[in-house]
Amino acid sequence: MLKWISNMRAWVIEKIGPFDGKNLVLREMPEPFIHEDEILIQVLACGVCHTELDELEGRAQPTFLPIVPGHQIVGKIVALGERVSRFKVGDYVGAGWIWSSCGSCSFCQRGFENLCPEFKGTGKDVHGGYGEYFKIKEAYAFKLPTYATYEFLAPLFCAGSIGYRALKLTHLTDGEPLGLIGFGASNHLVLQVAKYLYPHSPVYVFARNPQERELALALGADFAGDIGDPPPTPLQALIDTTPVWKPPFYMLRYLQPGGKLIINAIRKEDKDRNFLLELAYERDLWLEKEIKTVANITKQDIEEFLKLAEKMQLRPEIEIYSFEEATKALKDLKDRKIRGAKVLKVSS
Repeated sequence: MLKWISNMRAWVIEKIGPFDGKNLVLREMPEPFIHEDEILIQVLACGVCHTELDELEGRAQPTFLPIVPGHQIVGKIVALGERVSRFKVGDYVGAGWIWSSCGSCSFCQRGFENLCPEFKGTGKDVHGGYGEYFKIKEAYAFKLPTYATYEFLAPLFCAGSIGYRALKLTHLTDGEPLGLIGFGASNHLVLQVAKYLYPHSPVYVFARNPQERELALALGADFAGDIGDPPPTPLQALIDTTPVWKPPFYMLRYLQPGGKLIINAIRKEDKDRNFLLELAYERDLWLEKEIKTVANITKQDIEEFLKLAEKMQLRPEIEIYSFEEATKALKDLKDRKIRGAKVLKVSS
């Protein structure tokens, strides 16, 4: 059985190319509908992520066009499919990058649905949250924490959750030094979580933007320097969230033997990829240093992180944009005008 509502307004990616504010268009969409295992959400807020720029500019090609982007979604349930049992109309829920996985492959059976060959990313393989309504299977929706308003909760569903996964992949032990490369929406939350989970570990931040370095120090960083500045001590782990190649691979030289570089990005821009040819094996990679990428996210990551965020009373630094300002938010992100996370306020 299908359920539907009237037409909605949504921002859609019309074509792929350099982002100029014209390839993302606000328009009316056909009536969305839900199947028996899906819920329909009135979107209250949606976080703005660099992945949207990657989709617009072709580094992370959407499955189809036109498509509604956005994958850090919070809202209110307004309709339920007949088989939905975990939620009721009126519940407040959120959704992240994982829209669905097959549930039956070897990866899904082991809790690694982020590696499922049929993984679908919200806003890339299905319509996302830059619209007034959004639908998702109930299995991939999450009850909202209650300690903060919805604008502050939206970034938890990607920036926070994927940052938490990256931090888990470091296998850090309390007392070991951690470095964060780039200090936008994700790493500004990783800093706070790391300080909570590993209170004796110094955290060093590396960012080109002086305002980002100032924010890092205000949030408790033990050091904040420019990309390439040497840290006060060699690092056990690095988490990179930059969209380019040079920063993480330059910083490899500052890892301890056996240290780990975790790259938390869906794609890298091409403009400095020739830097990879300058890597020196003995200086940068030798002594069992590891490079690992973060791929997508699991349901367990989001569930664990939401509980942790509520326990910490974690509140992101946010910049709120009206729904009509989606292109401005993305332009500011592209121009590195960043302080914490950006959030679209879709409806009241």
